[in-house]
Amino acid sequence: MPLDPDESPGFLLWHVTLRWQRDIAAALAPLDLTHVQFVLLAATWWLNSQGQDPNQLSLATQAGTDVKMTSQVLRKLEAKGLIRREVDTADTRARRLRVTGRGAEVAVQAIAAVEAADAKFFEPVPGSAAVLALLRPLAHRNDR
Repeated sequence: MPLDPDESPGFLLWHVTLRWQRDIAAALAPLDLTHVQFVLLAATWWLNSQGQDPNQLSLATQAGTDVKMTSQVLRKLEAKGLIRREVDTADTRARRLRVTGRGAEVAVQAIAAVEAADAKFFEPVPGSAAVLALLRPLAHRNDR
């Protein structure tokens, strides 16, 4: 017997994800960023702040994105003046990634906007620790 949709975790997760994605898209629209552009810009900014100049493959791994799609999105971020893709001196096939000064400013603004959207979205759930405790094992299932 099929479950009532409100009793199906997958169905509920689908709807929660759609609502959350709409909220994130709205938060990023004033900064002229898509959600994927934000993730790759923020991940590059974070890795740079940790002293790393990632290549496209390591960034895709960090962000959990497809390598080809990552390359396409990085070209758009470069065209917007938010990142620089520089030839890796150790491997001329690879590109090292650095956020520009403008990219760093936009990344910080975008992170703040997304964190505010997240806080508002998850506000009805008591305790952010409970949300994180639920999501972490699901996010890292393939890491085992």
